[in-house]
Amino acid sequence: MTALPVPEHPILACIAEVGAALDRAVDAQAVYLSTEEKAQALQGFAALEARVTAMRLQVMAAAGDLAAASGSRDVAAWWSHHTRTDPDRARADERLASSLDERRSLLAAALAAGRCSVAQARVIEQALDELPDRVGHEVLVAAEAALVEDAEHHRPSELCRLGRRILEVVAPEIADEEEARRLADEERHAREKTRLRLRSLGDGTTRISGRLPQAAASRLRTYLEAFSSPRHAPGTTAAPQDRLPYPRRLGMAFCALLEHLDPDTLPDHGGDATTVMVTLSLDQLKAELAAADLLDGAALTAGEVRRLACTAHLVPAVLGADSEILDLGRARRLFSPAQRRALRLRDRRCRADDCTIPATWTEAHHLAAWHDNGPTDIDNGILLCAHHHQRAHDPRYVTDRLSNGDVRFTRRR
Repeated sequence: MTALPVPEHPILACIAEVGAALDRAVDAQAVYLSTEEKAQALQGFAALEARVTAMRLQVMAAAGDLAAASGSRDVAAWWSHHTRTDPDRARADERLASSLDERRSLLAAALAAGRCSVAQARVIEQALDELPDRVGHEVLVAAEAALVEDAEHHRPSELCRLGRRILEVVAPEIADEEEARRLADEERHAREKTRLRLRSLGDGTTRISGRLPQAAASRLRTYLEAFSSPRHAPGTTAAPQDRLPYPRRLGMAFCALLEHLDPDTLPDHGGDATTVMVTLSLDQLKAELAAADLLDGAALTAGEVRRLACTAHLVPAVLGADSEILDLGRARRLFSPAQRRALRLRDRRCRADDCTIPATWTEAHHLAAWHDNGPTDIDNGILLCAHHHQRAHDPRYVTDRLSNGDVRFTRRR
């Protein structure tokens, strides 16, 4: 008796046929395709990729016995090991495979037919997963159907936004209530996850990392972009600092934001207004290259102390030879609000040569240094942007006053 051949499983036959077709086309030159054929090929490959992935996910959903037989922790671990796939991506694939197999039949059918991409499927699955069970099975099915239909016309990023508002389409009668609950949950989650860490790196910088609520982060970004990219007068050219890399400009803007905070609006700390105090000797204050100490143990150059003394709420405690306090700030160190308004009316912009930063985003600088008894009055004041204010107190630069009242900075030789 002759044994009949065991029929090959259709999935394995498909793999063999697709592989053979690829072998036949591997040497074909895409450059000879017409423009229309290239468009057809790219769209066809996108649909094929989705369909092949859908079939792979279907196999993954049924491959629990493979993980058990191989001693792997789960299918994702087996897949990651044998295909050199990133473990996080493998686990994400396993979760999507399980969801498509158990709950998302409409989405699974769309992916298998090539009517949505894997990226779109992930977004739709996440949007559906975020809907609470209390909305009911019928609403969930309607939401799935609507998002699958939207996938034919929208990118994943657009689908994400549509997914967050899908109840307004399929169940408008409960959309407002559920949106309020979702926002309340997000805000509570954001408060629980809010963190901020500051770690001194020992090289004069501190690394700041953390997580903020979205509303606070949006406000911070708005403030920083206002400081880093102020509006210029029509017809003027960009300032040199506008050409710096965006992350560096944001970092400089963050420093400027801290220096412009009004200390009178800050809460009391330890029984006194929040004030930065720095200790240095009289010789250090006058020297170009010298160091000063903050009360928290950090150090600043005397030049930076002199710059901060123009605008920041920083009190220099000048010490004598026996550490007695010779001076603890002066009452008229900072320019008053009225004086700053007068300077803005007079100067209109940063008075550094060729700088176009408007007066709104500048700092008041003492022409005759405050630590050399320079008065805090309009005649001794000039507006400089944060970039040029740094240079005014940088001993590597010489400051020259031009005939029109502007200042020019020249690097020392």
